[in-house]
Amino acid sequence: MSPLMSPPPPSPPEPPEAPSVYCTPSPQSKATTPSPTTRSFLSRQHSYIKPSPLTKHVLSRLQSSNSTISNVLTPEFPHEHDTTKSRVRLLLRKHRRTNPAVWCVAIICLIFCLLVIFFGIATLIIFLVVKPKTPILDTSHATLNGIYFDSPGHFNGDFTFIANFSNPNKKLDVKFEHAVMQLYFKDDVIATQSIQPFSQRSKETGVVVIHFISSLVTLPPSYAKELQTQVMSNKVLYSVRGTFKVRASWGAVHFSYWLHGWCELQMSSPPSGSLMARTCKTKR
Repeated sequence: MSPLMSPPPPSPPEPPEAPSVYCTPSPQSKATTPSPTTRSFLSRQHSYIKPSPLTKHVLSRLQSSNSTISNVLTPEFPHEHDTTKSRVRLLLRKHRRTNPAVWCVAIICLIFCLLVIFFGIATLIIFLVVKPKTPILDTSHATLNGIYFDSPGHFNGDFTFIANFSNPNKKLDVKFEHAVMQLYFKDDVIATQSIQPFSQRSKETGVVVIHFISSLVTLPPSYAKELQTQVMSNKVLYSVRGTFKVRASWGAVHFSYWLHGWCELQMSSPPSGSLMARTCKTKR
């Protein structure tokens, strides 16, 4: 019996061939490589295909965009990068300090605006809480003592007017700092009388006696004739108008305004002329 013999060892794999310097086509590439006749046929076929106008336009746009990108990416000037750095440094440099005078003016303007807002809100609150009302001018008695004509167009008269002033406010005290009353016939002033300043508390009513004296007052001929006609008919029409500067106070808060009042009066003839009818109004 022959002894057991071991199989021979496997031979090592052959190393891959080194790539050749010359490009030798493989059998597959040889199979797919067209022949010269086929190449000439394909070149003739491509020459017969012409691009459309739209294709030409798209290709020209692509070429122009590529040229623009290349110009952006490759700067024209060699020192452009340095210029960009200098611009960045200028933008990032420290700002100069603001002049103190500018800060002072800004602070003053801010304080002024805050004061205006505060006083506006305070005034609105006062008007909503207090609800101020204007004083009222009225009359209940007047006397026409005399009317005389010394010469044509010259008039003398004596008239007494009882003025009633009332303060309808519940929380405001008023003071009449300036008061002037005028007596009118038609639209001509025939007498003027001032009133001394006086005060009124809330819901208070006061009476002021005003004595009008007319001395040698010149009237237009038409007015003089009409006044004589009214005296003869026992119906004289006078008008009393007043201008007042009123100061209203609510504790430490006070404000002033101008007040205008007028009364249309119908009087009987002198010497005992009395009040027959009246219409009084008051407005700011």
